[in-house]
Amino acid sequence: MERILLSVLDASQAGGESVLTTMKFAVLPIAKVFTMCFMGFLMASKYVNILPASGRKLLNALVFSLLLPCLIFSQLGRAISLQKMIEWWFIPFNVVLATITGSLIGLVVALIIRPPYPFFKFTIIQIGIGNIGNVPIVLIAALCRDKSNPFGDSNKCNQDGNAYISFGQWVGAIVLYTYVFHMLAPPPEGTFDIEDKNLPIKEPPKNGTPEQVPLLVREPESTDSNALNKGTIKKFLGFLYEKLKLKQILQPPIIASILAMIIGTIPVLKRLVLTDDAPLFFFTDSCIILGDAMIPCILLALGGNLVDGPGSSKLGFRTTAAIIFARLVLVPPAGIGIVMLADKLGFLPPGDKMFRFVLLLQHTMPTSVLSGAVASLRGCGRESAAVLFWVHIFAVFSMAGWIVLYLSILF
Repeated sequence: MERILLSVLDASQAGGESVLTTMKFAVLPIAKVFTMCFMGFLMASKYVNILPASGRKLLNALVFSLLLPCLIFSQLGRAISLQKMIEWWFIPFNVVLATITGSLIGLVVALIIRPPYPFFKFTIIQIGIGNIGNVPIVLIAALCRDKSNPFGDSNKCNQDGNAYISFGQWVGAIVLYTYVFHMLAPPPEGTFDIEDKNLPIKEPPKNGTPEQVPLLVREPESTDSNALNKGTIKKFLGFLYEKLKLKQILQPPIIASILAMIIGTIPVLKRLVLTDDAPLFFFTDSCIILGDAMIPCILLALGGNLVDGPGSSKLGFRTTAAIIFARLVLVPPAGIGIVMLADKLGFLPPGDKMFRFVLLLQHTMPTSVLSGAVASLRGCGRESAAVLFWVHIFAVFSMAGWIVLYLSILF
């Protein structure tokens, strides 16, 4: 039986990977991810309960603040150079294109299905913003772990893949904390829970009582003094807003990306810190060790977060199903068109299949987990948690299918 199967495999390899081999490399990484997520789900379940919500919150904070920055710094810094940075310019541009095309598809879907008020812009964001960081890094690691992977040497495969993914994360963070933050602003009523009559309305009433009127308005001051105070307060608020906005963008993974690009593109600093025989390589080696712990930790946390289920979402079945279908089925073909067009126009490094694979993955991922954090800040965290729950469940199957197609295109 084995000889027959091997002969069938040999006969099917006419100039590239066989269908079965391609399916192996596509399905096995997804199966590994699903298994580790299930372990996290099991640890967080009420039957085991050793990974409660507080523990998952701490684990997420550890991954975001330490483990992921260490992985980005060690992988991106060792792989990048000034020449490669110029060659890789299309990676951050691809992130912007993925956001634009995904948002346009989300707009069309939202116009067709008419989501419940006030979740129109929310629907666009859930379709348009994919996970360009954690999930692709996990997939690359699972794929490259196999010694017979189609991309060659496991270490080079893993290093190049992580470097390409990390190089696009700083743009993704800027998009997340500017465009997504603005789009998820609460409606004029001041809250997404508009059906709850007990919630206070943020808009002040037109004829308010003295307790509802701001004290500064009622102070008997001269017009010039009021104008001066208003101008000073406006400048202070503008300064504070810019500072807070900068603080939102400069998150630990972004700082690690910037440091890796600065040190990696300056030969003297790279020989001092990042190369194997560097005097300060002990620091980089420590980051490598910590970075290796990122993948199991993020998958355990993600699986644990799914234990809460879809929650009490007000989106409804039709809107939730439309978001899942658009994000996982409609967005990836647009990404294939963008990457193939860029390849024909000569924008991509010649012969680098991992580069093209990462670009395709950026259009294929489920909705960004970090967009859920922004949604929680803006008051629609329950609906975002419901979407993230279902989209990650169905992404296990959709990503396997798309990866089969990508590997058959590339090889």
